[in-house]
Amino acid sequence: MAKRDYYDVLGVPKNATEEDIKKAYRKLAMKHHPDRNQGEGDDTKKSEEKFKEVKEAYEMLSDAQKRAAYDQHGHAGVDPNRGGPGAEGMGGFAEAFGDIFGDIFNGGRRGGGGQQVYRGSDLSYAMEISLEEAAHGKDAQIRIPSWDTCDTCKGSGAKPGTSAKTCSTCNGGGTVHMRQGFFSIQQTCPHCHGSGKIIPEPCTTCSGAGKIKRQKTLEVKIPAGINEGMRIRSAGNGEPGTNGGPAGDLYIEIRIKEHDIVERDGDDLHCTVPVSFTTVALGGSIEVPTLAGKAEIELPEGTQHGKTFRLRGKGIKGLRSSYPGDLYAHVSVETPVKLTEHQRKLLKELDESLKKGGEKHSPNAKSWTDRVKDLFK
Repeated sequence: MAKRDYYDVLGVPKNATEEDIKKAYRKLAMKHHPDRNQGEGDDTKKSEEKFKEVKEAYEMLSDAQKRAAYDQHGHAGVDPNRGGPGAEGMGGFAEAFGDIFGDIFNGGRRGGGGQQVYRGSDLSYAMEISLEEAAHGKDAQIRIPSWDTCDTCKGSGAKPGTSAKTCSTCNGGGTVHMRQGFFSIQQTCPHCHGSGKIIPEPCTTCSGAGKIKRQKTLEVKIPAGINEGMRIRSAGNGEPGTNGGPAGDLYIEIRIKEHDIVERDGDDLHCTVPVSFTTVALGGSIEVPTLAGKAEIELPEGTQHGKTFRLRGKGIKGLRSSYPGDLYAHVSVETPVKLTEHQRKLLKELDESLKKGGEKHSPNAKSWTDRVKDLFK
């Protein structure tokens, strides 16, 4: 039985574009695939024959070289018995959608020569900075891995005097189709790992990679107000892509060292200030450290332990803030230790004098005593 014209099989004109041919094939493959037409014997057989015919037509017309031979010599130009490429088997149902499945399951795209092009992996770098540097910002330098073309093989990966060969598993395409039940899934070739080439004699300098791993210095600008866990993206400084794909990105994750005195809470700062017993009793001036120097606080007479003083604008101006936070100084009354006998005597005299003065010297003690009495009534 004479074969039908391939253009008639797909229902496209002879000047159809590659995209027109692909669309027609997808539509007909979906319609006639035997997995979708499980009926009585004759019907199933007709579907199989129709699908084979459609698939053969697509394989011939989607290949530029085969299509040119067919246009010039007809079926004789692509007859497998005459050395031309034949079309055998039904293949998988998803072959009609190879480009789509390739993108989903391989994460790559087609490059020149039909090879899969992959974006390089992202890299992460942890940078530790001080709280002062986080508040004011800084310019830093970091050392990161980079890849340069191998000088020995000039990037080919092959030993000088030799060359790479086309992978026989994927025929240089970089991908193979794996049948999994109803679907035929496109996967990276396990032998050439997507490169489409096999290197029989790898370069001894780069072990066939075609590139050498080195270190490079990168300038990084740390913005003022950055906080713990934030990341700075450095585009294109990740791992290089495969088969000419774009490089990944470098993400610099910020770690802030614990400060000796102050603690950060968003844009605010907190610090505990030890103050002597006499200073809180008599009142006076104390110094409070800030990230921009020192500040003074006037303590009123009789300041109690735990009293908090707020210094406006002495905190940190965050990345998304229009004004800086505040500094909160928490008073911690320091009990004197290692007293001399004379000091003990003076404190006892003071204590007796305070007791004689009654409740006016210890207002909190009276309130606490009353609450205890109420508890045990």
